[in-house]
Amino acid sequence: MNTTLTDIHDFLSQRTLALAGISRGGKKFGNAILKSLKQSGYRVFPIHPSAETIDGERCYASLEKMPEKVGGLVICLPSVQTEIVLHQALAAGITRVWMQQGSESYAAIRFCEQNGIKAVHGQCIMMFVEPVASFHRFHRWVWRLIGKYPSVHNAGDRVSRHV
Repeated sequence: MNTTLTDIHDFLSQRTLALAGISRGGKKFGNAILKSLKQSGYRVFPIHPSAETIDGERCYASLEKMPEKVGGLVICLPSVQTEIVLHQALAAGITRVWMQQGSESYAAIRFCEQNGIKAVHGQCIMMFVEPVASFHRFHRWVWRLIGKYPSVHNAGDRVSRHV
C-alpha cells in the first residue's frame, strides 16, 4: 500500500484527529504537529499515557479514553510503539491513520492493509497541512524536484517507499 495525494487529502479532510507521540518537554516532532494542526483549525486529541496536560492541552491516556470519535489518528512514535497503537486504533474503530516518517514499519503497513485501515505513510504531515511553513514548503519543493512527492494517480504513479 503506497500513498497518493488522494489518500493524503482524504486523511486531512477529517477535521477531528487524535495524535499519539507528544512529549511533556515539548521538544518532540509530535508537539510541532499538534501546534500546526491546531493553528490550521483541526480539533486534536493528544494521546499520552501518563500526562494529563501538555502545553495547556488536555491529554488522554489512550484512544479509548477520548471523549468522542475521531476521523483519523496521527502517529509520531517509534515503529515498535506504532504497531501497538494500531491495535488500539482498530479496537477504537479508527479507520484512517497517518504514520509520520520514521513511525512506519512493514508490519504496521501490513496490519493496516489486513484490517481495512487507510494508512498514509512515508510522508511528512507538515508538508501538507496548510498553511505550510517555510521549511516544510522547501521540503515539499525538494520532494517534487526529486520525484518523491506523491501523485494523484493510483497504480503506476504511486509513491513507493520500502520500509
